[in-house]
Amino acid sequence: MSRLFPRTALWSRRLRAALAVLATAVAMCGVVLAATSTPSSAATCNGYVGLTFDDGPTGSTSALLNVLRTNGVRATMFNVGQNVQNNRSAAQAQVAAGMWVANHSWNHSHMTSMSQAQMQSDLSQTSSAIQSATGSRPVLFRPPYGETNSTLQSVASSLGMRQVIWDVDSQDWNGASVSQIVANASRLQAGQVILMHDGIQNTRDAIPQIMANLTSRNLCPGMISPSTGRAIAPDGTTPPPTTTPPPAGGTCTATATTTNVWGDRYNTSVTVSGASTWAVVVAITSPQRVSTIWNGTATWDSSGTVMTMRSNGSGNTFGFTTMTNGNSSARPQIRSCTSG
Repeated sequence: MSRLFPRTALWSRRLRAALAVLATAVAMCGVVLAATSTPSSAATCNGYVGLTFDDGPTGSTSALLNVLRTNGVRATMFNVGQNVQNNRSAAQAQVAAGMWVANHSWNHSHMTSMSQAQMQSDLSQTSSAIQSATGSRPVLFRPPYGETNSTLQSVASSLGMRQVIWDVDSQDWNGASVSQIVANASRLQAGQVILMHDGIQNTRDAIPQIMANLTSRNLCPGMISPSTGRAIAPDGTTPPPTTTPPPAGGTCTATATTTNVWGDRYNTSVTVSGASTWAVVVAITSPQRVSTIWNGTATWDSSGTVMTMRSNGSGNTFGFTTMTNGNSSARPQIRSCTSG
C-alpha cells in the first residue's frame, strides 16, 4: 500500500492539472465564440431597406434561406398561395429562419382582369393557406407583375393587407447576371424595397455582394411597414429620417417634363437652372412609386412619397421612372428648388 499511495497521489495531481487546463480552454473557447458572434449585432444601421423575394416557396427555398442566414439577412417572402399549399414545410422554414411571409396571390394571375369577387376569393384563399402553414396571417400583398388598380387595392385593404410594389427591380427574372443584380441593388436608398425572386441561382450568388454594398453604406435589411410600405427596423421601430432638409442657400428653378409614357409607368425629366449644386423636392402621388432614378442622389421621407433629389456632378438635368400602380393620371409635383 505504501508503494501505491505516492503513485495514486501523483495521478490525482496530474488529473487536477489536466482538468484545470481543460477548464481554461473551455473558458477561452467561450470568449472566442462570443467575439465571433458580435460583428453583425454591432453593425451601424443609418437606414433600412426591404429585400423581397417573390414566387416562393420553390424547390430552391432551402438554398435561398441558407444564403440569407449565412449573410445575416432577414427578408420578406411574397409567397404564391398554391406553392404554399403544395410545400407547407418550406413556408414554415421561411418563418423559422426569421423571414416575413406575405401574400403574392393564389397562382400569379393577372389580377386586374378579375372581378372584385374573384380578387377577394384569390387573396383570401392565399392568406388562409399561409396562415394555416405558418400560423401568421399576411399583412402585406404584392400584386403579380406589379399590376394593380383601385379595386384590387381596396380588396387587399379589406383583408388587412397593404399593397407593396418595389422601388428597384433587380431584373433577376429577366436573366440578369450576378454583377447586374448587384449593380441594380446598389441603387437602393433608405426606406426602399427591391424586387428579387426565389428559385434563381444568380440571385442567391449576388446576396453576399449586395450585403457588402449595403454594409458599406450603413444600410441594413429591415421589415416592410404595413402602415407606410417602406422599410423600417426589424423590430418595427421607425428608422432615422430618410429625407434631410434641403441645404441652406439661394433659390433655383426646376422644370419637370413627362418624356415617355407606357401602360404601367412613365419617365420624368427635371431641368434645374440658376445653380450648379441644388436640392429639388418632388412629391409623388400615392400609390405611385419611383422605381429608377438617374443623374442625381435621392432620399425619401417616411411616407415614401416626397423625394429630395440632390446634384451629384452629372449635370443639371435628372430623371426618374414612376410606376403608376393603378393611378395613371397623376404626375410628380415640384415643391422647391434650393441652391447651395
